[in-house]
Amino acid sequence: MDSKGVTEQPTSFERPETGVDPAESRGALVRTSTPSTTHSTPPHTPGGTAALPAQARTGETPSTPGTTTPSGPSKEPPVIVGNGPEHSQPSVAAEPMGVPPAGADSTVGEHRPRPVPEAIPPQPGTEPAQASAERRTGQGLPPGRPTPMRRDGDRLRFVGAATRRIARGIDLDEIVMGLCRATVPTFSDAILVYLRDPLPVGDERPTGPVVLRLRRTDRIPEERDTEGGGFLPAQTQPEPTELAELSALTAELCEVRPGGALAEVLRGVRPVFADAPAARAALPELLGDDGQLIIPDGQRAILAPLRGRRRVIGAAVFLRRPERLAFEPDDLLVAAQLATHSALGIDKAVLYGREAYIADELQRTMLPETLPRPTGVRLASRYLPAAETARVGGDWYDAIPLPGSRVALVVGDVMGHSMTSAAIMGQLRTTAQTLAGLDLPPQEVLHHLDEQAQRLGTDRMATCLYAVYDPVSHRITIANAGHPPPVLLHLGGRAEVLRVPAGAPIGVGGVDFEAVELDAPAGATLLLYTDGLVESRLRDVWTGIEQLREKLAATAQLTGPDHPPPLEALCDEVLDMLGPGDRDDDIALLAARFDGIAPSDVAYWFLEPEDAAPGRARRLARRALARWGLEELTDSVELLVSEVVTNAVRYASRPVTLRLLRTDVLRCEVGDDVPQLPRLRQARATDEGGRGLYLVNRLARRWGATRLSTGKVVWFELNRG
Repeated sequence: MDSKGVTEQPTSFERPETGVDPAESRGALVRTSTPSTTHSTPPHTPGGTAALPAQARTGETPSTPGTTTPSGPSKEPPVIVGNGPEHSQPSVAAEPMGVPPAGADSTVGEHRPRPVPEAIPPQPGTEPAQASAERRTGQGLPPGRPTPMRRDGDRLRFVGAATRRIARGIDLDEIVMGLCRATVPTFSDAILVYLRDPLPVGDERPTGPVVLRLRRTDRIPEERDTEGGGFLPAQTQPEPTELAELSALTAELCEVRPGGALAEVLRGVRPVFADAPAARAALPELLGDDGQLIIPDGQRAILAPLRGRRRVIGAAVFLRRPERLAFEPDDLLVAAQLATHSALGIDKAVLYGREAYIADELQRTMLPETLPRPTGVRLASRYLPAAETARVGGDWYDAIPLPGSRVALVVGDVMGHSMTSAAIMGQLRTTAQTLAGLDLPPQEVLHHLDEQAQRLGTDRMATCLYAVYDPVSHRITIANAGHPPPVLLHLGGRAEVLRVPAGAPIGVGGVDFEAVELDAPAGATLLLYTDGLVESRLRDVWTGIEQLREKLAATAQLTGPDHPPPLEALCDEVLDMLGPGDRDDDIALLAARFDGIAPSDVAYWFLEPEDAAPGRARRLARRALARWGLEELTDSVELLVSEVVTNAVRYASRPVTLRLLRTDVLRCEVGDDVPQLPRLRQARATDEGGRGLYLVNRLARRWGATRLSTGKVVWFELNRG
């Protein structure tokens, strides 16, 4: 539900039971079995009214004229029946003891049927509607007859059942709905719940004026009301088919004026009747001008402030129809208990919602917002948390562009499901990105990750798989640290589990990691995943891996041998293999489609570090562009290549490399053996040099410099015409 929306719902009830009173609103009766063996008709008053028996205590049998009463106490305890713990209100029977209701069997020891709330349709064999209405409204009952919520025991049982229902909720909507459903119709005929907007969290001190928003209303459904009564006076009552809702008659927003009547009532915390002087001035401010129409006369409305652990967070208004019994002074204690438990529950729900928000934000920031678009490979990913109660996990994935149009593919899993696991995951992911920027071999990256995990703690363990794909050579290098092996889906539809040395998890320490180099043919798809995808309580890891392989092969058959399945659809199909019991762990999934770069789109040369190198580089670049039909880029490429190669040969001691790549853009890469990276700076007017990178920055689409283990690479890209 929208946090700012207003919901008005008729009260729902549980399943009816056969032979029960359809109009009873008290929820339960206290019955005492009658051990007498005979029944006689009680004497009648001159007016024809049956004489009432004396009120009996629970567990005793009242004496009735013409009825034999045993001298000892009853051997059978009182039986409490009801429609459930939420609406159970024990009370004594509405009919005189010893007189069975109309249509009922007068067998000895027969009890009246158990009542249910009034929303249940009438059942055969129940008492007349007039008697039911008298019991429910309290009208027409002789003095001394028990009525709803008349006894202290009734109130205690109701408060216990209502607070249990309110405590069930874990989020804001559930708690507010629990309050409404627990009070309507057992305690009141309608309720309005106002909450602060926005709700303060924890120790936060709200700034600005206090604003209350109508969060929810609840009432007895009009179609179930046998009385036909409403909350509006008779002269303003609309037709039943056009009965206005409570939310339409009350203001949705209310700004509490400092020092006003409503502020004083809220500050007092204690519930008050609507006819009290403080409430008469506060209710118009809360409900608005039209809201006064729904307040009945007398003590038939209660205004109860909702105070949390540190401050008032709202208010509740309990209403009874004009034709019903008014509230009693003891009902203020009931309203106070309901308001207190609801406010504490709302505080709990707000804190839980803030923690869930922090967990979601933490997990979102730990994972890449978007995947890069490196040359020669397409990427897709998915992440699924384990469950609502375990939003944060230690699974992560990453794709890191590397020099030479390569890309590093990483997937890992930190053991545990907690904020700590997510924090460790974030540190390991950052470390992996830093190590990838140094262009270290995969096994060296895992070795440094292992050392970093040991520095974080002795029990910080994780699994990780690190792969580097080269689109020019169509090769992939993989190192594994205790992670499930990747699955390669070939273009023809064959899926295979790659044989990669498993290795030890990160954090064990003192182990070596081994890397393997495999073919990565064009059109193939590599799937990296965490163990949450293939392992659960219902299956082991290797059974899940085999099911994953079969799922990939079956999906590839749908598109034919010459057309690989789309990456996004493939990820969705893989996640569809999860069953109801397969969400024991969070899942990270990374899919890479290898397109590669054709050899005809690559030009590669070695240049000696001499003064003639820039001129030779310009001639080689001009010939390559002519061969590719990109003559319109000749001037820009010659200028930029000349500047970058000049900087390289000035400090290099070994041959300089020059490579041109034709993809959707034209990429130029110049490598040397000097590790220092060039920096863009603004040259002064008297400087003879320092303008080469400035030209590159102005003319190129993108440019950058990456440090390698053997030096560095400076690259730039130009848009193709």
